[in-house]
Order: sequence, then C-alpha cells, then structure tokens
Amino acid sequence: MSLPGFAAFLGARLAAVFSMQIQAVVVAWQVYDLTRDPLALAYAGLAQFLPMVVLLLPAGDLIDRFDRKRILILSWALQVLCSALLWWLSIQQAPPLLGFYAVLVLFGCSRAFAGPTLQSLLPQIVPRDQLARAIAVNASIMKVAVIGGPVLGGLLYAFGGAAAYAVCFGCTLGAIALLARVPVRHASGVKAQEASAWGRFAAGLRYMRSRPIILGAISLDLFAVLLGGVVALLPIYAQEVLEVGPAGLGALRSASAIGALGMGLYLGARSLDHRVGRVMFAAVALFGVCNLIFALSTLFWLSWLALLIAGAADMISVYVRTTLIQLATPDEMRGRVNAVNMLFIGSSNELGEFRAGVSAAWLGGVSAALLGGVTTLAVVGLWMWRFPALREVDRFEQVTANDRDAIK
Repeated sequence: MSLPGFAAFLGARLAAVFSMQIQAVVVAWQVYDLTRDPLALAYAGLAQFLPMVVLLLPAGDLIDRFDRKRILILSWALQVLCSALLWWLSIQQAPPLLGFYAVLVLFGCSRAFAGPTLQSLLPQIVPRDQLARAIAVNASIMKVAVIGGPVLGGLLYAFGGAAAYAVCFGCTLGAIALLARVPVRHASGVKAQEASAWGRFAAGLRYMRSRPIILGAISLDLFAVLLGGVVALLPIYAQEVLEVGPAGLGALRSASAIGALGMGLYLGARSLDHRVGRVMFAAVALFGVCNLIFALSTLFWLSWLALLIAGAADMISVYVRTTLIQLATPDEMRGRVNAVNMLFIGSSNELGEFRAGVSAAWLGGVSAALLGGVTTLAVVGLWMWRFPALREVDRFEQVTANDRDAIK
C-alpha cells in the first residue's frame, strides 16, 4: 500500500512492538526464575492491568481532544524510561521483586495511552476505503515483531536481562523517531456541547451501548481471552511440562505470532468479503480448541503447532473485530471507544494472566489450561446467541458510523 506516512507508521509500530515482546518474555522469565511461584506471574500481569483500568477512560477523553501523535510520543518516552529501569534492576546482584512490579505498573500507565492512541491514529492516516486492508497489513507486519521479539528475548536472557532491556531501549527510541515523520490528518474533535469530562465519557458509552456490533465485538475478545488464554502459563509449560528452557519459551511465545503473520498476509491480499460475523465466531471457537490441545500435549512440536493454529485463528478474529469497530465509530469518538476496547483487551490479557496464574496455583498448570479452552467455547456459543447482529454481519460495507440500524 503506497500511502503517505503509512510505511513510517508501520516501522514505528514494528519497533515498539518488538521492544514490548522482548521485554515481556524476559520479565516473565526473570520473575518466575526469582520465585518459582505461579502467583508471581499472576501479580506481574495484575501490575500492568490495574493502572490501565484507572487511566484508560481518561486517556480516551484526552485522545479525542488533543494531538494524538504527541500523546503517543510521550507514551513511548515513558516506555523508554521503563526499559532503563529494568536494565538497572537486572544488573543488581539481588534484584528486588517489588522493583519489577513497580516498573510494570509504570509500563501499564504508558500502555493506557499508547494502545488507544495507536488505534485512533490509523484512520487518520489511511482512507476509509482502504482501512480493512491497512488493518490486515498492519496486524501482519506487527507479528514479525511478535515472532522475533520473544525468540531474541529468550536468547538474550542467556547473556543476562540487561542486554535485552538495552535492545528494548533502542527499539522504542527508534519508534519515536519514525513516528515523528508520519503526517496525520487533523481529528474532528469532541462536540462542543459535551462540556464536562463525565459528559464525554457518558456519550461514548451510550454510543457503544447503542451499537451491538461494537459492544459484542469488544466483549467477545474480553471474555474469550480472559477465560481461555494460556500465555501466562507458558513459563510453567516450558520449565515443567515440556522442559525446553528459556529458548523454548521464546519459541512457544512466537508460535502463535507465526500463525497470525501467515494469516494476516493472506487477509491483506484477499480480504474477507462475506459472512464476516460467522467467520469471526468460528475463528474464536478454533482458538479454544487449539488451547485444549496445547493443554493436553506433552510434545513440544504438538504444543508449538497448536499455538501456531491458535494464532492464525486469533488473527482472523482480530481482523474482523478491529475493522468492524473502526468502521462503526465516528472519528470524534475514536479515542473513547478505542480506550474501552483497549481496557477490554487489557482485561483479557493482563487480567487473564492473573486468572491463569491463580488457576495454576490452585489447580495446576494443565488443569488451568484445560479450563480455559472449555470456557472459550462456552463464550462463543453464548455470544452468538446474545449478539445476533454481530453474527449476521455479511460484508464490512454494511457497517457505518451513523446508521445504527444498518444491520438487523
């Protein structure tokens, strides 16, 4: 796609996600290595999730009112600071566990602003008629970082966490430099009659409640991944079930990204053009089945393959959900809607890690993974019944930001 600024935007996102993925695998391994306690992994997820809960809605309001590119640059600058602090902790002879949690809280604060800002910026760079393809290309390119980041993080950890965090520091600085070159169309802004912050929050929430497509798409991700995700359990599987060490952990974290990359490239070349709602639900169901296979596997290759297919299925779901939300949201509400979306995504990821860690502590890692796969399938069935408008979406062109009754 030859659009002004789109290549620089992709490069900036690639560098930022690369940094985040390296950091995620190294922090998880360090925390578990220090404690050998699944609850420590749960607290690491909770430390990132709680500041997002507090800040995401105010962040969405600010994103709709001020320069989105500047907000993103400041958010990434905070992530640069987090990398520097993690580097400092790693060179200590006895790094305090609470220090890691404190930095993850700070990192969660930065993500509260960076996540919804990134989602809100893309429609200001890409025309509406090319948005679906841009989302697929953007998502697939990001998977390059999701693939390479964990693998490199696992390899770098063999030389100590400090080297990994130094790479994160440089990648995020590079992302800021690239983003500065991206031309962005001016957003329309919040309507003048919405004078108070609460009024602006309420307007965004009312809009989402009035659009079952948006509400259903956002909440499906929340509950499917919150109850069914296995990412937080990967260190346990890598050490105790599959016995593959930190390099194997990096490979496991990259498996789903490889599947997502392949599917994203396919969707970028051949966009879905019919029955997109039903395809999305089928993809989430396949995600749950693959997690069940992973839960029962004691073979590294089978576990890796299950995560690969789960990643491909998740990419289909992400592609459909993201496109529907972007097309159904007017520009003046993108910050608030994407903030709620990011809150739900954060809930499904970070709070999902807490849920998985607690379940593993109570039931064991394998039982926790099995429970997650079963509940994902239950969520799919319930949401297909509860949100028929989402289930019956045929083409993306049906969805508009102004006609809430376009799809019955």
